[in-house]
Amino acid sequence: MRRKTTPTNAARTVQLLAAVVLFTTGTGALAGCGSEQSGGSGNKVRATGQAPEAAARARRVADAWDGSKAAEAWRAGYHPMGEAVELPEGGFHDKADEHAYATQNFVLRGRLPAAPERDGRVTWASGGSLARPMLGARDAYGRFARSSSEGPHLTVTGARLGEMTLATSRGPATVPAWLFTLEGYDTPLKSVAVGPSKLPKPPIGPAAGSPSGELWELRSLVEVAGDGRSVTAIGNHGACDDGPAVHVLETDGSVVLSASIAGRRDGLCTAQLLGREVTVKLDRPVGDRVLLDAATGRPVPYGGPHGPSPSWS
Repeated sequence: MRRKTTPTNAARTVQLLAAVVLFTTGTGALAGCGSEQSGGSGNKVRATGQAPEAAARARRVADAWDGSKAAEAWRAGYHPMGEAVELPEGGFHDKADEHAYATQNFVLRGRLPAAPERDGRVTWASGGSLARPMLGARDAYGRFARSSSEGPHLTVTGARLGEMTLATSRGPATVPAWLFTLEGYDTPLKSVAVGPSKLPKPPIGPAAGSPSGELWELRSLVEVAGDGRSVTAIGNHGACDDGPAVHVLETDGSVVLSASIAGRRDGLCTAQLLGREVTVKLDRPVGDRVLLDAATGRPVPYGGPHGPSPSWS
């Protein structure tokens, strides 16, 4: 069944580390504004319906994945779909520490353990487990600490092995984690200590001629609702439109998201590529179905504040 959705009431221009970038060659389609979809006002978008070419592409993606070896491998693997780093209980003490974390500015005072000579085990709440190679504390530290410049910083004084809960493509799982001691904090900062499964080769390539007015690649997945009945992703758009719109095609084996630009207007526009959260409601929970991007023909990557999840890094 095909459905469409509009940006959430709290939709906002997503402020990542680089929230606004200049268009690269091939993305200038947004600078000249058209009127494929009637515009709404504010955060509401009134889409006229999915373009036939985009709908056909979504169907081809679903047909290629459903029952494929790639889908089988995806369901059998460990693919993080949530934050690989968990903050100390209660969050950071002040704005300076929040800024240090956002800019990945850390100082290491102490020695970090090497990877244990054994595999770690990922255990799903729904049942089943999988052995995965362990990462050393230094590798896990590098996931969130990529700078040691002057200014506000956080200080790590050591690490020990523990566990954390993480969202994955197969639902929540308990995974091994390095628990980093932060100077001035009673509880640790946690970072996943096992590597993800290799992404399966997609059974279909990216859409020809994408991006276009009818089909754009999604930037990233933000979250799947706890009941699995909705997903939130970041769609791209420009400065002269009403924002991204996302249609969904649900099958027994997959959920295919097709992103487009809504309410493009005539006139001069600045060449910007913006992102906005869009929530898509589903007819039934995602479950073990593969969440796919129609434009790329690949699973939609989870994107945290410091980039994609380890599965896509």
